[in-house]
Amino acid sequence: MDAAEFRRRGKEMVDHVADYLEKIEERPVYPDVEPGYLRSLIPTEAPVEPDSYEDIMKDVERVIMPGITHWHSPNFFAYFPAASSYPAMLADMLCSAIGCIGFSWAASPACTELETVMLDWLGKMLQLPECFLAGTHGHGGGVIQGTASEATLVSLLAARCKAIRRVQLLDPKKSEAEILSKLVAYTSEQAHSSVERAALIGAVMMKKVPTDSLYAVRGEMLKKILEEDKAAGLIPFYFCATLGTTPSCAFDHIADLGPLCNQENMWMHIDAAYAGSAFICPEFRPLLNGVEYADSFNFNPHKWMLINFDCSAMWVKKRTDIIGAFKMEPLYLKHENQESGKTFFGLKLSQSSREIHLVPCQLSGSFVLRLAICSRSTEFRHIQQAWQHITQLAFELLQEHHH
Repeated sequence: MDAAEFRRRGKEMVDHVADYLEKIEERPVYPDVEPGYLRSLIPTEAPVEPDSYEDIMKDVERVIMPGITHWHSPNFFAYFPAASSYPAMLADMLCSAIGCIGFSWAASPACTELETVMLDWLGKMLQLPECFLAGTHGHGGGVIQGTASEATLVSLLAARCKAIRRVQLLDPKKSEAEILSKLVAYTSEQAHSSVERAALIGAVMMKKVPTDSLYAVRGEMLKKILEEDKAAGLIPFYFCATLGTTPSCAFDHIADLGPLCNQENMWMHIDAAYAGSAFICPEFRPLLNGVEYADSFNFNPHKWMLINFDCSAMWVKKRTDIIGAFKMEPLYLKHENQESGKTFFGLKLSQSSREIHLVPCQLSGSFVLRLAICSRSTEFRHIQQAWQHITQLAFELLQEHHH
């Protein structure tokens, strides 16, 4: 498909999407198919010759739509739908076209910087305490995760790392395995199953705290379990509070739980996956009182905020807690503007002329310039040009080393 056909088909697709959404109420919200229905409707092998675009679009209606649960139907009440809107779809289209992956600042500066600023905006809308914002000199900050489940896992792993280091500082003879066997995480018996799953992935014990008649965890309930576990030689290190549980929209009493977690040196993570958007409204903001005691907080803009899945906002008080738990520094990810402040000495051509972009690696102790020829649009002339630049760069590096 060339650019001309893309322009034409893109306009057709916009019409197709608009028609689908405008008429979605006419479709049965839940499909009437049996498991395995799709296999008989398409070939058993990938086609050798391409199908026409028209035939593919016909197959969308013939093969795909009969098996679709229409999450955006006004008759869908099963789960909290991942939000959607026309502006979000257009934004997704632009993001897909740019196609950058922001795993570091150098990978795409605008990507990582915009994320940080947008999370500050959103944090201010929620009236989060200043310590959760990055600002220009803050220690906290926000980051986009895929889902609230991922945010819970990230917070638990960071808390586990922090707890192990704290115990080893007090008793250097204790092995990591010995400490791990004693660590205990806690959450409500009403919490989402992903919280318990995070403990399974993190290889730590998790205990479920009983709730009151309104399905909420109170401070005294957690305190009782903590005292029993500490007496048994266990190490409480993490509590996941829920604001808006899945079964009943119950709210744990974080204003009581927070001081207790702080006192016990436990990481408190707040999972407000779907209720969190409501805290933007001044009349609902008191429901978030107590967040100042938390170490991390998360909610899903892809619920209620008309943003396409997946977009889960997570804030931490000390971003070094997260960075320290997951930081790896292979040579090909080092650059002069990373948070560690280390200066990478070589690749002037990635930062000065900006004509080509490449990163180095180490092989058997040797410094290697790696040229990844992977782009769809790369032609032989681009490789020749890159080779000339690399030759010049190698010469300059040798000169630097000699001096």
